[in-house]
Amino acid sequence: MDIETKIDVIKSFAAEILTEQELRELLQSNEHPLAYDGFEPSGLAHIPFGLYRAKNIKKLLGIGVKFNIYIADYFAYVNKKMGGDIDRIRDVGNYFIEVWKAAGVDESKVNIIWAKDLMKDFSYWETFMKVGKMMSLDRVKRAITIMGRKEGDSLEAAQLFYPPMQVTDVIMMGIDICQLGMDQRKANVLAREVTKRMGLKVPVAVHHPYILGLQGAPEDLKSMDPDKGFEYKMSKSNPKSTILVHDSEDEIRKKINSAYCPERVVNGNPIFDFLEKIIIDDPKAQITIDRPEKFGGAIEASSYRELVSLYTEGKIHPVDMKAYVAKELELRIRPIREHFEKDKSARELYEKVRSYQITR
Repeated sequence: MDIETKIDVIKSFAAEILTEQELRELLQSNEHPLAYDGFEPSGLAHIPFGLYRAKNIKKLLGIGVKFNIYIADYFAYVNKKMGGDIDRIRDVGNYFIEVWKAAGVDESKVNIIWAKDLMKDFSYWETFMKVGKMMSLDRVKRAITIMGRKEGDSLEAAQLFYPPMQVTDVIMMGIDICQLGMDQRKANVLAREVTKRMGLKVPVAVHHPYILGLQGAPEDLKSMDPDKGFEYKMSKSNPKSTILVHDSEDEIRKKINSAYCPERVVNGNPIFDFLEKIIIDDPKAQITIDRPEKFGGAIEASSYRELVSLYTEGKIHPVDMKAYVAKELELRIRPIREHFEKDKSARELYEKVRSYQITR
């Protein structure tokens, strides 16, 4: 596969690449660079985790990128996820692994690394101290939005460790590509600045966008500061905004039917967000939207762009658009849901995690 094709694959899901030229140079010099995505174990998996991020990982594996899946158990502990109970956090981490397996991520092609194991080596903390000396306290406080918290929030001392720990992870794993969400942008920019100052390998940062919650967002979302747009993403802490990978076909349909989907409006519309980021893999795909005969019958679009045009022209009603998206999400969620229904150990793990009280 040529370099430009690989870059096009990455650009197909990236909201931002820091920088595209550096990415090109990396791919020219290294046929199998190492990327990573990190996850705080925190409750049941929703579609941004179970479908979207798994899809991105599979795309990177498909172009020859090696991948570390980083289970950030101690980060979740510092961030008070699962009530700050480290045993519960690790149960969720093991549950996450089952979700990836069910989503089609080939375990033999990825490295699954736990923070608890990376941090065992004293050299981790030696590097952490060197990293910390490269950051001002004010800069660390500005970066705490990567924890899903607001600048100015009251913090425990351990929570100030979070940004330098994340930079230390990148160095200790020898990461070439930081492939995380836009909400982690500040951490990745710090990693790039610190590694440059330390004379180390500077990672490329590939940031994927949020998946919108069912409540939708303002039409000018794309022009917003990422920290402001963060509040509109799909979040497990807001069940009304979220579709889980365990939801039944009926639950999916009901949630989609309740979603924000104004006529003729695409920007800030979660239905089109799901279409663009999760459902339509090929922007030139043939799409058929079923409609009652009295409203003209089925209507076809030869690309996502044409589908957008038809909707904004009022030729497709929100009810028909929602029915299509609900059906397509069910097709993608079903294998994950059925894995947890049929596999005894996976089901027991799911039931355990479901019984835990999910906290911020």
